Amino acid sequence: MLIVPAELVKKINDNRGDMTRAEFIDFLIDGQLKEQINKQQYATKEELHSFKQDMKKLLKSFLDFFVSYGLELGKESPKTEFDELTSRLQELEDDLASEGTGKEATIKWK
Repeated sequence: MLIVPAELVKKINDNRGDMTRAEFIDFLIDGQLKEQINKQQYATKEELHSFKQDMKKLLKSFLDFFVSYGLELGKESPKTEFDELTSRLQELEDDLASEGTGKEATIKWK
């Protein structure tokens, strides 16, 4: 037994159509639960932008690490490879500073 105010009973009766009161309340509860689940399945535009910026920062830190690691080992890498990495790092850093759109860093490892 569920005790509810008379106004709520009137709302239920006015809107339930051919359903019983129990079916209508069950339908409403299921609808609310599904709505909450659906809200949690998608990322917002701000979350995607933040994720993109974080991934750029992570990529930059990986590149910084590999460049400095290669320099620490003293391995002589071709000048063109080093210049290419340096220019890509600079582009990525400039992109992060300006938070521009449409730029992506791609690196080919040999």
